[in-house]
Amino acid sequence: MSRPTPGTPSLLRAINDRAALTALLERGPLTRPELGALTGLSKPTASQLLARLQDAGLVVLDGIREGLPGRTAELYRINPRAAHVAGLDVTPARIAVQVADITGAVVAEHRLATPGRSGGDVVERVRAALAGACAGAGIAPDGLNRVVIGIGGAVDPSTGRLGYAAHIPGWHIPGLVGTLRDGIGVPVDVENDVNLVAQAERSHGTARGHRDFVLLWADEGLGSALVLGGRLHRGATGGAGEVGYMPVVGAPTARDVGKRARHGFQALSGGPAVLATLRRHGVRASTPPAAVRNAVAAAARGGPAGRRAHDGLTEVARGLALGLAPITAVVDPEIVVLSGGVALAGGELLRDLAEQELHALTIPRPRLRLSTVEGNPVLAGALDLALGTARDDVFGAVNRTPGDAPQTSPPVPPPAPRRHSP
Repeated sequence: MSRPTPGTPSLLRAINDRAALTALLERGPLTRPELGALTGLSKPTASQLLARLQDAGLVVLDGIREGLPGRTAELYRINPRAAHVAGLDVTPARIAVQVADITGAVVAEHRLATPGRSGGDVVERVRAALAGACAGAGIAPDGLNRVVIGIGGAVDPSTGRLGYAAHIPGWHIPGLVGTLRDGIGVPVDVENDVNLVAQAERSHGTARGHRDFVLLWADEGLGSALVLGGRLHRGATGGAGEVGYMPVVGAPTARDVGKRARHGFQALSGGPAVLATLRRHGVRASTPPAAVRNAVAAAARGGPAGRRAHDGLTEVARGLALGLAPITAVVDPEIVVLSGGVALAGGELLRDLAEQELHALTIPRPRLRLSTVEGNPVLAGALDLALGTARDDVFGAVNRTPGDAPQTSPPVPPPAPRRHSP
């Protein structure tokens, strides 16, 4: 099997192509002189490169730009139909799907309701969800280059089974990833949903530029993601970050109440606990995020009711800090990113209270920051991963001859996916 070696024309072409495609993704449309200036390529080399990328279907003309009198320049852009990827967000009630083209633009969305469904029809459910989204994009599901599925669990690499996901029926089958890949007919990855939120956060959000951070997802359930040295840490069984099960001070343990009962961090700070805490302080609502929003609004109004609401938020913040403290002590992150319905509903008030409580408990004092990823962060992270892999495959194939191994140049970081409004 032949491989490009350092200094060979094929490797140099691959490096130049990757630089040009990255520039077009980030800055395009561009003229040939602009592309040459950004990549450092000569005019002849830039012309040859653009011709090669056009022949490969990766670059298309995008009109002309008027310059000085009598002078025009052709504009080039990435061909959006060179590849398509899909991201899925799976919950017990529905499967949400977004399809993006290779530029990162979201071209279709779909939502498949799955209330109360169980059994071994997981492939059919995913196929139906993809079919609905792909119909809106004008492509067939088997025309996708990559599918990334986010779910509230983790695939154990040693068994291929989904763990930590008893709440989502039908997904606990042997060889889950292989079964989905064979049933759908395209490459598939299954990733923990909170890990995908962290992926979106480090590419496009608050954690951008940070190599060591913790993301805490606080909503009905609790979850966490760890990024260490710039890499997502999954753990030996894929369960790193499943902090809802983590023993914390002030909460019952699995030994006390059994593994299937509420215990640990979830019992202390999960959605039902937040509702109960704020109810004791006179704040009522039907969902945990709504209760937190009501408490923040009451605290802003002041008066006796506002002081009670503020005390309730302080108690919620103290519970979150108790769970974050052991993670912070072990990992010593640069920042902690707060995401999820409860955390975002609490805004700066709850963030500030939680930061104060955490800093009172631990020697490391990382800053707490709110998520800034818009829309569905699970889908944003899923598309981010899918685009990175698909671009590697598609861009690396330009200079690859039959029998060549895939190029091993660094992946192209995707720009933030552009979404239709929900």
